[in-house]
Amino acid sequence: MSSMKVKELLQLWETTASGQLTCEQQSIRLPVEDAAKLQALAEMYPRRSVTEIITDLLSVALDDVESSMPYVSGKRVVARDEEGDPLFEDVGPTPKYLSLTKKHLNDYLLAQKESH
Repeated sequence: MSSMKVKELLQLWETTASGQLTCEQQSIRLPVEDAAKLQALAEMYPRRSVTEIITDLLSVALDDVESSMPYVSGKRVVARDEEGDPLFEDVGPTPKYLSLTKKHLNDYLLAQKESH
């Protein structure tokens, strides 16, 4: 699931969804209000378990976090746009986030390959 908005997620729940999952499980404790909201969604969309709903919501929220990270212009020119104007490196949090995401994704993919 990539770059999906909540509205699209609700439409997806009307049908079905799938994706590659990690071998490990995460355990969380929720505020009772959030747990009630999840149960309500699971009742409204019976083809989706609470776990699937949490997974989908988290995916959408993480995409939103990533797209909301600020661009901070550095001093180094990394490219030029179609008009020849300089494009400066991003020295904000996005490059570090993307690098760490890639590192952890590779770790997960390697672990899955080794477990099969």
